[in-house]
Amino acid sequence: MSIIRINWKRLLILFATIFLLIQIIGSFFFYELAVKRGPKDFLQNNADLEVSDQTMDLFLNGDWIAWVNAQQFEQLTLTSRDGLKLSGYFLPASKPTNKLAIFPHGYLGHAKQMGLFGQYYHNDLGYNIFMPDARGHGKSGGNYYGFGWPDRLDLIDWTNLLVNKLGPDTKVAYHGLSMGAATVLMASGEEELPRQVKAIIADSPYASVYQLFEYQMNRMFKLPAFPLLDSTSLLTKIRAGYSFREASARNEVEKTTVPILYIHGESDTFVPTKLTKDLFKHTSSATELLLVPNANHGESFALAQDKYKMTIKHFLNKYVE
Repeated sequence: MSIIRINWKRLLILFATIFLLIQIIGSFFFYELAVKRGPKDFLQNNADLEVSDQTMDLFLNGDWIAWVNAQQFEQLTLTSRDGLKLSGYFLPASKPTNKLAIFPHGYLGHAKQMGLFGQYYHNDLGYNIFMPDARGHGKSGGNYYGFGWPDRLDLIDWTNLLVNKLGPDTKVAYHGLSMGAATVLMASGEEELPRQVKAIIADSPYASVYQLFEYQMNRMFKLPAFPLLDSTSLLTKIRAGYSFREASARNEVEKTTVPILYIHGESDTFVPTKLTKDLFKHTSSATELLLVPNANHGESFALAQDKYKMTIKHFLNKYVE
């Protein structure tokens, strides 16, 4: 009778090696999937991003598109702190004013899409407006997406550039959507945030990049966050200079002094509404919250345009006028 002897040491080494290979391969897969610049086919036909016919019609056929195309924007450029050439579009107000609105856009978007909001600020509220392409998007350089974290410093640098252009008495409002909303919140608590920033509007933000990916990994792939998300975060730190856990909007709003208006659709399944409620709860400055019934991700403006406009107008009148 033969006796099979198991070499537990070799077996453990084999299992550890396999586990390590899975983490490395998985990390590169998810980095390529979400962080590296390029098309993201996995978002096509994603049920969590489905919007109403009313919203789609506004996005594709709204009069804001013709308005954007008719404007004579001044294209501005900025070299980021890590050497990327960034691009953005400035439009002066019809009448001289010291008010300026800056509009960071969402993931996979580009600057001029924020004309959806910029038209109202420019035509009705009388603001100078500026719409930047985030790093990795549009005409800006970069081979990765920052999900708001490196972008927060770009936003601060854009703000300083524009204040130098318009004058020290400029009063600035930030209005960001989705990733752009996370960007403005991530900038909100920075010590170097220009004093000219008087108000922040965050539409459909997430509290941290780790928290967002944790939710999406479970929802889209039925996978737990640990350890694969942590190893992807490490790879992102190496290749893009930031980790998912440090990219936290919540940590910033806990120390901000700038008033913040949060907006979120109550039916958002891509970035859950509870994330904005958590941010609202932990914000240290004056804060307001607008929740829009039946609105999915990023469609609050389309479904409740009058309420949306009235809310931001009152908020801005309180803190920017």
